[in-house]
Amino acid sequence: MKAITSRDNPLYKRLKALAGSTHQQRRAHQALLEGFHLASAWLDGGAQPEYCVVTEGALAHDEAQAIVARVDERRVITLPDALFGQLSNVVHGAGLLLLVDMPEPALPERVASTCLVLDGLQDAGNVGSILRSAAAAGIEHVFCTPGTAYAWSSKVLRSAMGAHFLLHVYENVEPQTLIGLLATPIVITDSHGAQAIDESDLTGPLAWVFGNEGAGVSQVWRDAATLRVTIPQPGGMESLNVAAAAAVCVFEQCRQQRHAR
Repeated sequence: MKAITSRDNPLYKRLKALAGSTHQQRRAHQALLEGFHLASAWLDGGAQPEYCVVTEGALAHDEAQAIVARVDERRVITLPDALFGQLSNVVHGAGLLLLVDMPEPALPERVASTCLVLDGLQDAGNVGSILRSAAAAGIEHVFCTPGTAYAWSSKVLRSAMGAHFLLHVYENVEPQTLIGLLATPIVITDSHGAQAIDESDLTGPLAWVFGNEGAGVSQVWRDAATLRVTIPQPGGMESLNVAAAAAVCVFEQCRQQRHAR
């Protein structure tokens, strides 16, 4: 293990710059996985981090020791609690994070299974919640168009609770490129003049498109859509949060597919 005790250490400065800027993380194609759950999920995939950063205090706990034991000791960095606190985005966090290279899967040549398209979603919490629902529903591919929150930002990672490691997540995919790859009907949610979701046939593979929290689905996807569904809301609310709507949609599809077997 290597111990860092000074905030002037070049590696510490690099970590602090990454921790403080999603833009820096995106430019570096790297992510910070904070906490025992995310670190374990990453290591379960068989990859090593560039660095495992752990506080001196955390090393007193069995769970931290078990994670550190899975990492090449040359990649383990210890920090005083005070220095780690300037890297952490979590109040009363675990005192452990991994610096990892962001997975960048190649676009498939054809998408014939159910997938999700996040069309300019800007709220990181919504993006993370949708990734979590997608993984829980057994969906494999999630495509993020330009303008969508960075899928590997700390807030998205926390909200997704390890879903990233069960999915192929594609960043900055241009809509026209993706439309050319989709071999499934394209579905959007629409509160006006659309068919109720529970009365729509969702038993086959679908490409679900969920739009920006304010503007909704962009015109290019509206033009490409082959099915428009609405979620009945007897309580009278105008709309649902996009993450809640996505969960309703994918699990209604799961329900229909289960009953169709």
